[in-house]
Amino acid sequence: MTDPAAQIPDYELLDEPRLVVEPGVAARVSSVVAPVLQGMGYRLVRIRISGESGCTVQIMAERPDGTMQIEDCEAISKALSPVLDVADPIERAYRLEISSPGIDRPLVRRSDFGRYAGHVVKIEMAVPHQGRKRFRGTIGKIDGDLVCLHRDDMRKDEDADVMLPMEDIADARLVLTDELIAESMRRGKVAEREMKQNLGILPPPPPHAKKSDPAKSNAPKPKGNTKAPKKALPKNTKQHRLDAERLRRGEIDSTEGD
Repeated sequence: MTDPAAQIPDYELLDEPRLVVEPGVAARVSSVVAPVLQGMGYRLVRIRISGESGCTVQIMAERPDGTMQIEDCEAISKALSPVLDVADPIERAYRLEISSPGIDRPLVRRSDFGRYAGHVVKIEMAVPHQGRKRFRGTIGKIDGDLVCLHRDDMRKDEDADVMLPMEDIADARLVLTDELIAESMRRGKVAEREMKQNLGILPPPPPHAKKSDPAKSNAPKPKGNTKAPKKALPKNTKQHRLDAERLRRGEIDSTEGD
């Protein structure tokens, strides 16, 4: 499936606001780290503060194409650590953790829903929609600020397709499936190869081979003997000139060979 986000320039994806944002302390951390990430060419996905190891601040980030490598996490950690020390958005000691969004990632931007169209997602609404707050199904088309969901959790009296306002979504997360794992692995391999090529670790891709002419390649082949007919010998060879002179003298009959 073609990725709609791939048609959007990176700078527009970097500027794209999140639909789902954190409250409280996490919001203060977000206000500090989001501009730094954007300046480095990354997008903030989510911030999660937990009591693990006393206090852990987990920052999920990604490239505009949705990929994230170990080298990216290391670069972000080195850049954010001194900035957070100065800004001090958290009053107690904490452990900083930089990570990718993961395979069963949260969807926090409009382009996320377009990029993962065709995959299964769990959605929780901030306000009830058609009498319920939780939905599960396959992501369909995006129509303005609405996302179409082909549900697999509907009751008998409910429609299979529902249009959910993205601004009312409190949480949306992909469901781990074989198809999602396969696509994630493909994206990761492509991103890793491009990064190694940019660093000079791998040679650049070879130039594209000359494409064949479809009209020629698809033309039907003639039946029977396909060998090209022999070309007629030219009429100005030495032998032809000698025969013409003998014919003029009457040494040969002009009717020979008829």
